[in-house]
Amino acid sequence: MSTPGPAVVVDGVSKTFALPHERVHTLKERALHPLRRTRTDTLHALRDVSFAVEPGEFFGIVGRNGSGKSTLLKCMAAIYSTDRGKIYIDGRLSAFIELGVGFSMDLPARDNVIINATMLGLSPREARRRFDAVVEFAELGEFVDLKLKNYSSGMLVRLAFAVMIQVDADILLIDEVLAVGDAAFQQKCFDEFVRIREAHKTILLVTHDMGAVHRFCDRALLLERGRVVAVDDPDVIGNRYLELNFSATARDDAEHQRDLGSTERMGDGSAEILHAWFENEAGKRATVLPAGGRCSFAARVRFIASVDDPLFGVVLQNDRRDIILAASTLWSNPTPGRFAPGQEVDYRISFENLLVPGRYEATPAVARQGGGIAWIDRREKLVSVLVSGPLRTDAVVELPYEVELRPAKPSPAEVPS
Repeated sequence: MSTPGPAVVVDGVSKTFALPHERVHTLKERALHPLRRTRTDTLHALRDVSFAVEPGEFFGIVGRNGSGKSTLLKCMAAIYSTDRGKIYIDGRLSAFIELGVGFSMDLPARDNVIINATMLGLSPREARRRFDAVVEFAELGEFVDLKLKNYSSGMLVRLAFAVMIQVDADILLIDEVLAVGDAAFQQKCFDEFVRIREAHKTILLVTHDMGAVHRFCDRALLLERGRVVAVDDPDVIGNRYLELNFSATARDDAEHQRDLGSTERMGDGSAEILHAWFENEAGKRATVLPAGGRCSFAARVRFIASVDDPLFGVVLQNDRRDIILAASTLWSNPTPGRFAPGQEVDYRISFENLLVPGRYEATPAVARQGGGIAWIDRREKLVSVLVSGPLRTDAVVELPYEVELRPAKPSPAEVPS
């Protein structure tokens, strides 16, 4: 039996747009200047983009504004044609890409739901049958006969998303327009993501929300100026995305770097983390920590250049990629001071070991003070430790607790007068 191939393949896709310097808005302007040539600039929205998404995978697409994310989704949805390269889709596709696409603003929601669901692959009869479910999810029962031009952007998002999830598509393309919805509806959509993922549907999600990438995605793609910077673990991509947002040097490096997976560290090189380890309650280095008691994470840093008041920290994750601890000198009282070239320092972060048994990985970092992310050295998952103990639960940590049982006393309303 042959193994099923990828659900989505993007192979060497490039897309450019011609941007005019000025536009002719009226027939009079055209008549008065018939020979005037409009100069244009070329925008390279996508440059040789390639990746594959496996069936049932939740795949994130991230990047700064203008990096080509929405253009890529529109090419996959066949809204745009590609200049070069091919896109292969294996399965029924449902797209939620741009606010209002596929809707007629002069028709009421009732008609738009039927038309849009039919365009996405349902029969008219099936679209009518699912109408009530769409309206119930979108919470728009009072507005089904209102024309869409009178809808708010949030109402449009709710209606479009509700239609999309009723289509029973194999592959869903979802753009970041979910950000228009209110907090309650966003949570409702996130709950739906969990349901769709458990149904083994393939989802491609464009977002700026690194929390959503960490929470849902199996892998993620990072775009910068139309180029693929990396396809990797969501945590690696999330860290790199933050660095690109706040560091001009990192953005310049991304122009030439095509494979983030070839490196496990990032930073400007003013210092380097030499190694890191864990210590048990007695202060001795350990690769296995018993649950309970105190323990410590420690790392040694050597400074290559002079640095004033750097931040020292660590992020600890379990084997499900949950962040269990994020600790830094940013929240401690002592000021680190100035470190000279060649100077070495150990920093140590101690905590109560409330961890459940399992494997934990530590990402140490040294950063500069100030706004944004300015890594000096960050080493992804540099060291791990095994926590041992008699119990293994579904909890993230083992918080101490007490259980108390008492005979129930009747409430005042139950006592006869």
